[in-house]
Amino acid sequence: MKCPFCGSENIRVVDSRPVEESNSIRRRRICEGCGKRFTTYEKVETFPIMVIKKDQTREVYDRAKIEQGILRACHKRPVSSAQISQAVNEVETAIYAKEQAEVLSTDIGEMVMGKLKELDMVAYVRFASVYREFKDADTFMEELKKLLADQ
Repeated sequence: MKCPFCGSENIRVVDSRPVEESNSIRRRRICEGCGKRFTTYEKVETFPIMVIKKDQTREVYDRAKIEQGILRACHKRPVSSAQISQAVNEVETAIYAKEQAEVLSTDIGEMVMGKLKELDMVAYVRFASVYREFKDADTFMEELKKLLADQ
């Protein structure tokens, strides 16, 4: 590692601690050459995961898509950003725990729905209406009846 200020390779770690709600380590470093301090983050390198979409196309897994979907579903709902971040982390951990090179988008969608069901029922229904592609009011009502029966 080189100092971002002077380019020296004589660096010392001053402090290390885990980053909350993440699988990474925050390290505070000091350059022995110029004396300046800086922070680095270390994260475990994971293998790339391909997501198989409903139309059978494949794309590289993108955490931001899960986060964006949950954020949309929770818009103007009493769900904190910490809860959203935790839900995204839990879904991502479950995806990597499968240790598979390819994951179905439907599996990811079901995981997200499970987390939203725990967080907020309105957010769950919002996400389900898009994810399950409700065609009419009847299919929407069927989902609501299932939801009410589970409570």
